[in-house]
Amino acid sequence: MTESNASDARDQRDQHEQAVQEGQQERMPDWEKRFRAPRVSLPDWAEDAPDRSLFVSNATGTYELYAWDRSTGDQRQVTDRPNGTTDGVLSPDGAWIWWFDDKDGDEFGVWRRQPFTGGEDEPAAAGLEASYPAGLALARDGRTAVVGRSTDEDGTTIHLVRAGEDPVEIYRHRESAGVGDLAHDGSLIAVEHTEHGDAMHSALRVLRPDGTPVADLDDTEGGTRELGLEVLGFAPVDGDTRLLIGHQRRGRWEPLVWDVASGDETDLALELPGDVSAEWYPDGTGLLIVHGFEARSELFRYDLASRALTEIPTPPGTVSGATARPDSSVEYLWSSAAEPSALRSTAGGVVLDPPGMKSPGSVPVEDVWVEGPGGRIHALVQKPKGTTGPLPTVFDIHGGPTWHDNDSFAAGPAAWVDHGYAVVRVNYRGSTGYGRAWTDALKHRVGLIELEDIAAVREWAVSSGLADPDRIVLTGGSWGGYLTLLGLGVQPDAWTLGIAAVPVADYVTAYHDEMEALKAMDRTLLGGTPEEVPDRFEASSPITYVDQVKAPVYISAGVNDPRCPIRQIENYVKRLEKQGSVHEVYRYDAGHGSLVVDERIKQVRLELEFAERHLRNIRP
Repeated sequence: MTESNASDARDQRDQHEQAVQEGQQERMPDWEKRFRAPRVSLPDWAEDAPDRSLFVSNATGTYELYAWDRSTGDQRQVTDRPNGTTDGVLSPDGAWIWWFDDKDGDEFGVWRRQPFTGGEDEPAAAGLEASYPAGLALARDGRTAVVGRSTDEDGTTIHLVRAGEDPVEIYRHRESAGVGDLAHDGSLIAVEHTEHGDAMHSALRVLRPDGTPVADLDDTEGGTRELGLEVLGFAPVDGDTRLLIGHQRRGRWEPLVWDVASGDETDLALELPGDVSAEWYPDGTGLLIVHGFEARSELFRYDLASRALTEIPTPPGTVSGATARPDSSVEYLWSSAAEPSALRSTAGGVVLDPPGMKSPGSVPVEDVWVEGPGGRIHALVQKPKGTTGPLPTVFDIHGGPTWHDNDSFAAGPAAWVDHGYAVVRVNYRGSTGYGRAWTDALKHRVGLIELEDIAAVREWAVSSGLADPDRIVLTGGSWGGYLTLLGLGVQPDAWTLGIAAVPVADYVTAYHDEMEALKAMDRTLLGGTPEEVPDRFEASSPITYVDQVKAPVYISAGVNDPRCPIRQIENYVKRLEKQGSVHEVYRYDAGHGSLVVDERIKQVRLELEFAERHLRNIRP
């Protein structure tokens, strides 16, 4: 065969393969396309080499890290692991990519690093054994890092790591803590800690690289005032001791500037109604403000000299990440319930538009406010176009619990809508975004408080004509999976079936098997250990009510999950088996969820099929 004929044959083969792929995509249902469509995270960029960026993408079918040289347009896949990789940090000089290497999603591992331009991976923090990560900050000198670690034996330790030297421990405590940030010149280290024993509300400490304390800030006042603090970042200027932090002193998250050296605090007093986060503009003269209110968000620039707040126009919806570039443009990741995510820039256009199929849109979300036992509850509702109730309805409960559903694109709810279901998402007490009192309300009566709010919204959904009371599915993942199992037992007549992903099922066993940071959170939520407050753990544990479960139950679980460990799920399943309850269990080889697209699609398909089998004979 001549070279010309061989080239023609290759072209024909490529065209045939492309046609096959396009034909497969054409036949693929929209819900599956949403999961398969290539997507990217907000790129991180190197402080001293801003043309070098790092982002996460599912382009290969597994979520992995990618290096992007903006000056040439070249993109390179950095990691390639069977279960995916999402935890990575780009060094300020742009020379190295640090990534966290755990085993099959168990979140227990070590940091490795790879040259930005490619090459072999190498241990990034030689001398530190495997652990759960507790923060990482990289210095501009290219050879220094601050590495946080957490283990069941040691609690939290923080280490100064310099190339060619043994790691030096600079912080240790039994309670949870983490690395917040490293000053621009490397002279100060900010740490978030919970030495006071309240894992929901951190205090701050600033250390020198030798571990010597410089300053402390604690809004808990010995536990009598439960107010949290968070590190947002040091000023990006050498010798500048200003630290941008978040506080809750007026009942919601707001930023202020704390001069660590002088102790002065500059309260921004932005008078925005919702939670506010911020980051520095690269020249240190202003702040990029992200304001979240009632499940939507918006952007502003705050000028520190004039104290002027200027809105940065964005479409209605949710900004899930934003960063200010050296030219003062802002890149942000935006979506709404109806429109898939897009990475945009105020300089104009889309920043990264990965090749491949485009994700279909979905239907807009509607806001509903329901009076509940603890105040007005915000719920987000989607339903198939052109339909009227009563409809089969899915209550899709978010995890966290300190999280919230918002007007952003989500492939899971959209899949239910495609199959004819209305979807209701409830920002129950415990959710963020509605003030500190709403978030903190669930303590001690954990799980039961949230279910009261979910029940109030369920009552509205039925009485309004939206939901068919005989076809209501309770579902969720992580904390949402926990609330699903708890709800099936505590409210057995309210739900037709339950679908729980990576749930807490047996709270006592979960506490003893989970990672140390989550034990600290459970002690805060419930007021102690299972031995100290057994009645509270019993009242909040799904296994306590398993004998009252009437609905068919579907459970999916990662066998390497350190957050909702497999043993406590097996305990719950054995009780279902013993009493002859209708149930199915799907176990998969990963941790707290999967980073493999095919696996995610398989799990959604199994959930849809489970619902169809058990609802098909129930008519409105």
